[in-house]
Amino acid sequence: MPGRALRGFALGALLMTSAGCDDQPRRAAANTAAPAPVAVTVLTLQRRDIPVTSVLPGRTAPYRAAEVRPQVGGLLRERHFTEGEAVKAGQSLFQIDPAPFEAAVRRAEAALSRIQAVEQAAASTANRLRTLARAQVVSEQNLENAEATLRQAQADIVSARAALETARIDLGYTRVASPIDGRTGRASVTPGALVTANQTTALVTVTQLDPIYVDLTQPSAVLLQQRRDVSSGALRRDSADRAAARLLLEDGSEYPHAGEVQFSEVIVDQGTGSVTIRAVFPNPDQLLLPGMFVRARVEEGVTDRAILVPQRAVLRTPRGEPMAFVVNAENVVEQRVLRASRAVGNDWLVTEGLAPGDRVVIEGLQRIRVGARVQASESPSPPAGT
Repeated sequence: MPGRALRGFALGALLMTSAGCDDQPRRAAANTAAPAPVAVTVLTLQRRDIPVTSVLPGRTAPYRAAEVRPQVGGLLRERHFTEGEAVKAGQSLFQIDPAPFEAAVRRAEAALSRIQAVEQAAASTANRLRTLARAQVVSEQNLENAEATLRQAQADIVSARAALETARIDLGYTRVASPIDGRTGRASVTPGALVTANQTTALVTVTQLDPIYVDLTQPSAVLLQQRRDVSSGALRRDSADRAAARLLLEDGSEYPHAGEVQFSEVIVDQGTGSVTIRAVFPNPDQLLLPGMFVRARVEEGVTDRAILVPQRAVLRTPRGEPMAFVVNAENVVEQRVLRASRAVGNDWLVTEGLAPGDRVVIEGLQRIRVGARVQASESPSPPAGT
């Protein structure tokens, strides 16, 4: 009896062991089953016309600046403007003592009158000798001498008139006028100072502020790429040099008036490797002053061969290359290495690596890896762009 009980106990233990062995493969299979797909948000890319802009640093420069210098020498008697005020072209700024020049005009007038009297006498003599020469009363030599005297007197009149005109011009130069419309700076002299013609020190500088230039700098490599894009048709623009521009001031605010790029320099600065681009902006309120540091957003053109990708969807490979995760038709994650040329608002302008219709992961990037199966839901909004 005890032996039969022992055999029954052993048989039960064997059955339990067999059942336990059967459960192990089931549990292993359960543990190795595929995990549930990760939920991610994707954005389906589309190709569309995108305005391409560049933000370039620069400084403002006066549209015109005239350094006013005296054209005759003398004693400065009066100043006719207030420093810093706006003046018009032709408005008197300084008055040089005109007395010596008025006397020079009177001398020139007297000299002209004297020469005119001599010319009248020579003309009368020549006319009389012509009559006598026809009657053969005087010789031809006397007539020729009289006519030569007349021609000399006539030439002296021309010279005297030129001297009188020069004296009057010098008298006019005693009134030092503004050559342009603009705003005056600090005067370098005061009434009572002695000035000389064409002196090196300007009496005052008049600066025209409306409109105003903005000189921008752009790397020559970027300019070269732009021209290649225009030649290939990747970038469309109305003109090779002219483009619209907006200003960002030093405090970060945007200047209210739009400007226009007028031309690009044809020489590259050897020190910086950049090219100067000149833009002109209206300045009716004279908010912009020469020498201010600004940034300009220049519209380079429009491209229809690039795609906008949200910046948060673009990561970096270990080599530093931009990349993005894309969900293929089987809902499996793929990695794409990109070529992103520039930022456009909150997006990257991608020219290589992605195509229209690709689904880029924009949310859930931390939970996925290449080859993982995901459950993708479409983003409700397209990229912000510009």
